[in-house]
Amino acid sequence: MSATTDGPEGPQPDTGTYAVAATPTTPAPEPATGRSAVTAAPTASKPQTVTTPTAVATAPPAPRPLRRPGGRPPEAPAPTSRLLARAALLTACLSVAAAVLGLVRDQALARLFGAGRDTDAFLVAWTVPEFAATLLIEDGLAFALIPAFSAALARRARGAAGDPVRSLVAGTLPRLMPAFAAAGVLLALAAPWFVAVLAPGLPDPAPAVDCTRLTASCVLSFGLAGYCSAALRAHRRFLAPAAIYIVHNVAIITAMYAFGGRWGVRSAAFGVAAGGCLMVAIQLPSLIAELRRGRDGRAEPRPAAPVPPLDVPLLAAVLLFALCRQSQVLIERFLASGLPAGAISHLNYAQKVAQIPMTLSMMLSTVTFPVVARALADGDTERARGRVEGDVAVAARLVLLGTAVVVACAPQLIGLLFQRGAFTAGDSAATAGVMRVYALGLLAQTLTGVLVRSYFSAGRATWYPVAAMAAGIAATWGIGACTAGSRGAVGIAAANAAGITLTAALLLAGTARRGVPLRAGAVLRGLARPLGAAGGATAAGALAAGVPSAAPAGFAAGAATVTVVFLLLGGAPGVRALAPALRPVRSLPQRLAHALTTR
Repeated sequence: MSATTDGPEGPQPDTGTYAVAATPTTPAPEPATGRSAVTAAPTASKPQTVTTPTAVATAPPAPRPLRRPGGRPPEAPAPTSRLLARAALLTACLSVAAAVLGLVRDQALARLFGAGRDTDAFLVAWTVPEFAATLLIEDGLAFALIPAFSAALARRARGAAGDPVRSLVAGTLPRLMPAFAAAGVLLALAAPWFVAVLAPGLPDPAPAVDCTRLTASCVLSFGLAGYCSAALRAHRRFLAPAAIYIVHNVAIITAMYAFGGRWGVRSAAFGVAAGGCLMVAIQLPSLIAELRRGRDGRAEPRPAAPVPPLDVPLLAAVLLFALCRQSQVLIERFLASGLPAGAISHLNYAQKVAQIPMTLSMMLSTVTFPVVARALADGDTERARGRVEGDVAVAARLVLLGTAVVVACAPQLIGLLFQRGAFTAGDSAATAGVMRVYALGLLAQTLTGVLVRSYFSAGRATWYPVAAMAAGIAATWGIGACTAGSRGAVGIAAANAAGITLTAALLLAGTARRGVPLRAGAVLRGLARPLGAAGGATAAGALAAGVPSAAPAGFAAGAATVTVVFLLLGGAPGVRALAPALRPVRSLPQRLAHALTTR
């Protein structure tokens, strides 16, 4: 039976054949037949072996990298669409699992502690891991480190002296770790002031202060997890980075049920702290293995290379952008803290559920961000532009389909997920109304996430995304302050959608002169048809969801109707870009049959 090895494309068949790098040493004796096997140059998929007559070498052949088990060179310069689709499918599957566990986590929180003062206190402290995830894992730190690691890998592939990848780690990680630790300690000490500023309307801030001190450890653990994730993604390793939120949610759920009876809502904060440590532990072995590999793909010592300086302007730009983007949550909770108890919880649950389509639609761009950065490092701007425009088309269609389901089936979805225990029917109705309004900004949220990568993928500091995000934040604050008093949490959700839409429009308009030069007109024309399809599907789905009286049946009917109408109205042609990811599934029976017959 043939073995398999894990590569960035998933498990690959191991045929036992490896390409051998030529070296400038004396050639080995020729075979008795007078003919020698010469390894051809690598192609996009697997090495080829050809037979040629023996000739006397006048100069040693140029060295080239050994292939790793599985037939892939250490740094493949141009991954195929099939590779990217399979990596995106793997990341999406793990993200779906994490999203499901996130819903289970929120269900457990709602069941155990309801939607009142205790939950509001934890959600104030939950701001810390939310910010840390955005700043250090998903957006901020990744925007600076993935291009840096991609450039180091490109220099390694071109034969630069020493090992640029290890030098990058030596020049950045020892400087970042103390900064993460100091920020976490400072936040724990300043927890009372943090809670007072973030949620001045809380009647009893003590539980929020205790939870904040526990979650402050996430600044260090999420920082290390984000560093590992960026390095592994640049190496086209997506399994461990995609699994971090699974272990994090498992830790929170376990802590709530194990210690909730004694510690109350503080048990959830303890789970957040423990889960952060697990996020680092699950990635560290893979990163150490990658760093031990030399340029030829074997684990061997590498000579030292000059330690590059930390790009402070770039790091400041990406962190400030991420901070501005995540500050939308601060605005929501600040404005909602003066509303009746439970408003913060309603906003939180609505946001968590509504963002699931956006999270899934971002999977492809998460996988391709290192590819865009590598293309720019190699000077291939055209390939980078085509990749980003393709990501926009696919992500927009996926999120519009999800948005139509969320808006059409909001009451049934919230009732199905949360209406049990201390979470009442009134909480379900309030959360569903907020979620429908919040979902109107999902397309802009997705476009912002895809477009901002085109600005930072070149690894240079640019302040335009920060300015665009600041404009959106100003709009969110202004509209929210005007509508929170009269419209409550619904007005705050509307302000969020308006602010992020302004940011997405500014980012799209600015790509022509900064980052990857996208064709804004073509991008907008490509969105017209799926937008119309989403509108028609939402109306039809809402009618179908209201027919059954039971929430599960209503959601099933509404979601099925939305999907069918969306497809019939032509909203899904761009999803064909994901078709290569399905090829391994179609070939699975043949591979299993081959494995069984070769035992």
